[in-house]
Amino acid sequence: MRIVEPSFEIMHMAEPEEVLRLLELAGRVCYKSEDRVAPGTAAPFIGRIVRSGHESVIEHASATVRFVCDRGVTHELVRHRLASYSQESTRYANYAKDRFGREITVIRPWFWAEDDTRYALWTQAMQAAEDAYLALTDAGATPQEARSVLPNSLKTEIVMTANLREWRHVFRLRCDTPAHPQIRQVMLPLLAEFSRRLPVLFGDLAERFPPSL
Repeated sequence: MRIVEPSFEIMHMAEPEEVLRLLELAGRVCYKSEDRVAPGTAAPFIGRIVRSGHESVIEHASATVRFVCDRGVTHELVRHRLASYSQESTRYANYAKDRFGREITVIRPWFWAEDDTRYALWTQAMQAAEDAYLALTDAGATPQEARSVLPNSLKTEIVMTANLREWRHVFRLRCDTPAHPQIRQVMLPLLAEFSRRLPVLFGDLAERFPPSL
């Protein structure tokens, strides 16, 4: 059994200047002010758009992110329906095979220290799940049959593409303190990176939700 930390990778996001230029060109159609486009006008214009709540304009740009997280987190992610997803399949990924090291990989629950009794109990449960999975596959069960014993903590990879308005919505929900601590663990640093690249679009949310848990 392997225990790993969650992570993310921004697979695609256009250069900031390109994003802002596209959004300005789209947004100015609403006001028929295309003649006002000039060097340096995009960021102030988009800033006013965001502050006014006219967020439909920012749907014209998108970003794609690859998450490494547990399956409990992905169950929450896929509830955001204005997005596209591609996820590692437990029907076809056979963790009993050598290419997976004949072991399962799980995400460490950061909220328990490794010397905590609860962490020890979790580790025992993960080992029991791995033992049961391997025993089932050795007995002839297919991966899609054996997966019934796999835990929510199982490591999975999911690619998510959404427009920037939807990303703002995701961050508002998943960075807030009522959100599950493990989804906040990946969303807070992701928001900080979005804000670093596109402060005019995500800086207000980064100030509201600082990256520390």
